[in-house]
Amino acid sequence: MPSSRIRRAWIAAAAAAAAALAFTGLAAPAQAQDPAPDAPGTWIQEPRAAEGSPSPLSAAGWTAPGGAASPGDFTLQPGEMNAETTRRVTRLASVLPSSGGVQKLLAGANRTIQPWCSRDPFGTAPDPDIKYCLHADDSTSQEWVPQGITGVSDAKDNELWGEAANIQLFASYDGWDPGRESDPLPTAGDCTEAELEADDACNQKGVRITFVQSRTNPATGSPEIKYRHVLLGWTYVNSADHVSFDGLHAAEYPIQKGVHAGGIVWYGNYLYVADTRNGLRVFDMRYILDLDPDNDPSTHDEIGTDTDGVKTTSNVEVKTKVGRHDNVWYSFGYRYVMPQVAAWKFKAAQNNPKGSYACVSTGAPKSSYISLDRSTTPDRLIMGEYCRPESGYPSTGRIASYPVAALEGRSADVTAQGWANYLPLAGGGAQGVAAYEERLYVNESKGTDEPGNLWRYKWSDDGRLVQDGQAVKTARGAEDLYVERGKGRLWSLSEHRPGSEKDCTATKDSADPDGTDYCQRVLYAHKLTALGG
Repeated sequence: MPSSRIRRAWIAAAAAAAAALAFTGLAAPAQAQDPAPDAPGTWIQEPRAAEGSPSPLSAAGWTAPGGAASPGDFTLQPGEMNAETTRRVTRLASVLPSSGGVQKLLAGANRTIQPWCSRDPFGTAPDPDIKYCLHADDSTSQEWVPQGITGVSDAKDNELWGEAANIQLFASYDGWDPGRESDPLPTAGDCTEAELEADDACNQKGVRITFVQSRTNPATGSPEIKYRHVLLGWTYVNSADHVSFDGLHAAEYPIQKGVHAGGIVWYGNYLYVADTRNGLRVFDMRYILDLDPDNDPSTHDEIGTDTDGVKTTSNVEVKTKVGRHDNVWYSFGYRYVMPQVAAWKFKAAQNNPKGSYACVSTGAPKSSYISLDRSTTPDRLIMGEYCRPESGYPSTGRIASYPVAALEGRSADVTAQGWANYLPLAGGGAQGVAAYEERLYVNESKGTDEPGNLWRYKWSDDGRLVQDGQAVKTARGAEDLYVERGKGRLWSLSEHRPGSEKDCTATKDSADPDGTDYCQRVLYAHKLTALGG
């Protein structure tokens, strides 16, 4: 399947051709990798939430930093494509083999984490309780930017997935390809079709989820930490009436940087992914599909048949294609693909101004990050906004909690319950939040110039969020938060890479002395007891 830019050009041309052919009674020729002319838009992903006119709202919606916000503004409704998405995923799973589950996927994890390496996004900040260093190319990738984090402590009350323990998941979005930021027209773009074929960086891959496990090597008896990437996907039906899939995107046009995946929550079989201006995307651990079942990329395995009965094969060596092309399956080179099974959309109109980090005070929030609180009854999914207040838009960002089990039904609206507040950060900038045992932890990134701040808050008797002690200095580029209950750890990860910002070793200043590198990505955890919790 072509990239969104080339695909948009094809659609424009196809529309013109179809109009011309209509006068002759002829039909446009079908191409297996393209959308079907008689089913336009089957490749288009979840429609965006309704948009209103962004304008500064009255002070009536804004109380103060830490004050109460309206839980009704957070109301989610089932995605309008959920039933069709279910049919497509079921069909795709009848063609592509199953991974055999999370445990089997982790048993074959192909990358190694090094604990306590020299990479140091903390600088002058105190060391965390534990630090995991990613494989070198993941640590410095220009393309993949780490964001959300969750784990088996969210997934199961006993913190075990079957017999598997010590599992973390983190999300990364494809934050770079040539031309993504400079494509003003639906028929234009900096990547030609030839460049798309030659350079996988030209392709918008969307989001990948990384499964991490600390374990004992069964062969050597030695401890090890291994991980594996899984590509998230969106199913569609192509012009030959074949089911296919694309990478995950927020919209095909106007161009966005895909789904930002600023927060993820694994709960039971489901993985919830934050979709900034829309709500939540939903994935299912029972639908992780395997394009290389013999674990030998060179063999191009035989795969199942779709409704046409034609035998297909797979190719995970080619990194520039995705979906079904000429009876061959591609996945940008990833062995595993996890297709979206459903969505939740904000019911209120999205009034946040575009091209700005400012947030309105009422109406649909941004779904910038999510986390899970298992210390309450019922278990609650937490959702909050990344905002930078500006004139007319005083909001520091809102945050609220949902009964997470209600999200499994997908038959009725779900309203935030328990609490909803404006964040107490005077300047905004929350990158991740976790609630645990009546305390709220908030990561505030300070860019590459200085360590981030980890704030702690509690609820006062009148329902306000109030500061609980001074900020704890933490990693530069600190992102989402996840509580590992049994080990009493608060996990996060850093997003910056060398050379990505002006102070990541490219330009030295007093905060970046010679010989230091504060911008290679790590996963890390603080002890809750060290944070006063």
